[in-house]
Amino acid sequence: MPHVTAEYSQNLADNVDIRQLIQELHETMIGTGLFEVATIRTRAEPRAIYIVADGRPENVFLQVIARIRPGRSVEDRKRVGEALLTTCKRALAALPRVAIGVEIHELDPEMLFRHMTV
Repeated sequence: MPHVTAEYSQNLADNVDIRQLIQELHETMIGTGLFEVATIRTRAEPRAIYIVADGRPENVFLQVIARIRPGRSVEDRKRVGEALLTTCKRALAALPRVAIGVEIHELDPEMLFRHMTV
């Protein structure tokens, strides 16, 4: 853990290399030093049906959700959120109409079931 999901309006891919964005978000998580590299998962989920703000076709959104195991301080969680936001802002800086959000969620350890062979 963590698992990072970048949900985005499909039109974002017209202007941003999504694979590169995912790579940068993944590297951001590694760079925090708070997580074991082998546990980090980063993925993208495009949304084909969406409306952003006033509905203009050039509007794009990017919502990054990081789900992490509990135990990190509020300061550490804020640092992760700010680092992810900085990465997103840099990646989308050339676009005129963007909505970016970042969420950090702590999972309930009693409701986490997993199996890893890596």
